Amino acid sequence: MEATFKRPVIGVIGGSGVYELEGLSDTRWRKVESPFGDPSDELFFGNLGGVEMVFLPRHGRGHKIPPAAINYRANIDAMKRAGVTEIISVSACGSFEEQLSPGTFVIVDQFIDRTIDRKKSFFGTGLVAHVSLAHPVCSRMGDILEDAAKNEGIKVHRGGTYLAMEGPQFSSLAESELYRSWGCQVIGMTNMPEAKLAREAEICYATVAMVTDYDCWHPDHDNVDVSAIITVLLQNSENARRLVRSVAPDLSKRTHFCSAGCHNALDNALITSVDARDPERVKKLDAVAGRVL
Repeated sequence: MEATFKRPVIGVIGGSGVYELEGLSDTRWRKVESPFGDPSDELFFGNLGGVEMVFLPRHGRGHKIPPAAINYRANIDAMKRAGVTEIISVSACGSFEEQLSPGTFVIVDQFIDRTIDRKKSFFGTGLVAHVSLAHPVCSRMGDILEDAAKNEGIKVHRGGTYLAMEGPQFSSLAESELYRSWGCQVIGMTNMPEAKLAREAEICYATVAMVTDYDCWHPDHDNVDVSAIITVLLQNSENARRLVRSVAPDLSKRTHFCSAGCHNALDNALITSVDARDPERVKKLDAVAGRVL
């Protein structure tokens, strides 16, 4: 089914402070209901120089929700219902490479999903769908984010594989060395199944992974210390806000559907025949998959 072009609305999922942008006006918190349960928090709406923006604290204000308990489906569904067309995911991560030192922003292009206890799809019994995740992030957004970071003087690395672990504990040394041998660049706990669900919802998605530590493989950093991570996180927060503020106008200039195909990811994904679809599941998917249903 042909999509209807919608003016870009920029969504940001990240820490509680990322929405404290200079120049953001018409701000308000609003609860967005989802048939998949409660999102992490209310959504924070604002306008940045004519650009509509929607922010969601991933862990809730005050960081109340651990990674495995986040209702990722409700978060993405709520963003879709709020009209979001592009999502910038801002998250902390550990580094597996010496060159990716704390403070570096990594624009991830691949994931390995090692999470084990999370609902990872909007679809299921009664309505089966399979979307492509060969390229799980939006390369168009990645290009824009890279340019914006460089213009802001932020240390940025383009490309890399993000190992998504279950948590909440950090890696053992053996795990850290295993993931390094797989060729991963960074490790975190939150971007899966977030990226998978954004693809199913036909929302462009890009990850900015902010390095806070070297995990535990590094001989000089063999224990991941939460206090040290928080120190770097606070240092990164202003850079994250600068990046979001800088990139929003360029992302809003899109006048056609995403050239990377994000906005029509469901074109050939639905498998269940129309007469066999579960009406209740179809109803829950009115926002996520309404275009093709």
